[in-house]
Amino acid sequence: MENYNFTDHRKLKSTHDQMMMFLKMRGAQPASVIAKEFGMTGEGARLHLLKMINEKVIKAEHLLKGIGRPMTLYSLTKKGHACFPDSHAELTTQILTSIKALLGEEALNRIILDREKTTFARYIEDLKNLNDMEDKLTCLAEIRVREGYMAEWQKDHSNYLFIENHCPICAAAAKCPEFCHSELKNFRQVLGKDVQVERNDHIIKGARRCVYTITRKMVIHPDLSP
Repeated sequence: MENYNFTDHRKLKSTHDQMMMFLKMRGAQPASVIAKEFGMTGEGARLHLLKMINEKVIKAEHLLKGIGRPMTLYSLTKKGHACFPDSHAELTTQILTSIKALLGEEALNRIILDREKTTFARYIEDLKNLNDMEDKLTCLAEIRVREGYMAEWQKDHSNYLFIENHCPICAAAAKCPEFCHSELKNFRQVLGKDVQVERNDHIIKGARRCVYTITRKMVIHPDLSP
């Protein structure tokens, strides 16, 4: 299996919603790729894209590559990204601010730690009978999709990439980066001691998505050590 994706944009009714989901999951794309994905002509795709540009949910950027006409890439705008849920962002940040102000930072850290432990218990229960790494990643991606992260995984040579195309707690994570530290810690624990998990792209640092590289640790047999 080379990749896995639980979020199928074809299940959405509106063509515009489908295109927005496709751009959310795959990043900036030319009209030709979008047209092929949706089984329409290039002109038909551009008409849809033009309407979405007028609605300010996507933008067009011209990329000059070598000699010839520049390539036009379409991607979501800030307004477009905001169409995807962020778990009551304003209320969440207000609550976090109040907890920190009234009870102190230590109390906030205890709340985040409790959430980390509760989440870990749920994840480890779902993954407990899985030994194969790809089975673990498939299960973890399914869990994270249910939680709103639009997760998928891909094989990258000898490594794996675990990708989250959306963060439903982005506002909370921007306010308290400890949420992100907690999630990375949980990934490392549930995927096992024989792998190394590193976050390479991070949404709250300006990336389009969060990407984790999962690498199997080198095991040196005692008889082969120098």
